[in-house]
Amino acid sequence: MTMTRGQARMHITQFVLATGKRAVLTLFLALAAFAARGEARWRTEYSAALAAAEETGRPILTVFTGSDWCQHCRILEQNVLETETFRTWAEDRVVLLMIDLPQQGITLDERKARSRVCLKYGVRSFPSVVLVAPDGAAIVTQSGYHGQGPEAWVATMETRLPAQSVAAANRVHSSLDDAVATARGAKRPILVMVSRPGDVGATTRVASLMRDPEFESLARDNFVVAQVPPAGALTSAADDEAMGQLLGGDELPPESVEIVITDDGRTPLFMESGELEPQVVVTGLRRFLATRQAARTTRR
Repeated sequence: MTMTRGQARMHITQFVLATGKRAVLTLFLALAAFAARGEARWRTEYSAALAAAEETGRPILTVFTGSDWCQHCRILEQNVLETETFRTWAEDRVVLLMIDLPQQGITLDERKARSRVCLKYGVRSFPSVVLVAPDGAAIVTQSGYHGQGPEAWVATMETRLPAQSVAAANRVHSSLDDAVATARGAKRPILVMVSRPGDVGATTRVASLMRDPEFESLARDNFVVAQVPPAGALTSAADDEAMGQLLGGDELPPESVEIVITDDGRTPLFMESGELEPQVVVTGLRRFLATRQAARTTRR
């Protein structure tokens, strides 16, 4: 049975009263372990959430709360945010950010940093929820909690997600131009799978890769995906030129699949052979993402 954070607090309080102070250290460690398991998806630093939003193209669901004084905040947490319904909905749609301003338990620097986020988005009451675009602009603000169940609360938030949905970003594009347009809106890199049209061997390799759970999950969560022919097999001279640049002017041999990562549809950032085992391809893509994130963090 999964215990909510509120239930954990209650059990710990009862146990401490029953067993005395000697149990405090053990219980504190247990609570820390519980929090690490139950709240791993929530970020607490605005800059980290913004970096994740820029990387994935997802908006930030920002919850402003007062964990040790705001009763409605705790009820929202228990009724909605700690439920499986909410976690399942949020997993592939938003970056989660919790801005907690308790009366005690945080440093002055932490309080100042979190207060600046409140001021940035005009938050004056708790709980408040602000949906923030990857560029930091507020999409919508929702103040208070009125007792909705998780299904109703999630349904309302779903209607407020940007028109550029995760589903649109995740579909496999057959046009490089379409992929570039989607990537601009989603702020994700483009994963281009290049293979010769009508090539049965290459088609089989692409299908096998797309069925691999790790590859599918990684591509869905981090890239805009396109499957296109190589230069010489496209309908427009502009597309031919772009694909020629991505492949470095090399001719694609029969039964081969090339994977190219690009931001603009013309400049290759990373290349991998689609003929490799899926786990090898996934490892290469993960390294690319880690290197890209490290470079962005350094620039900040």
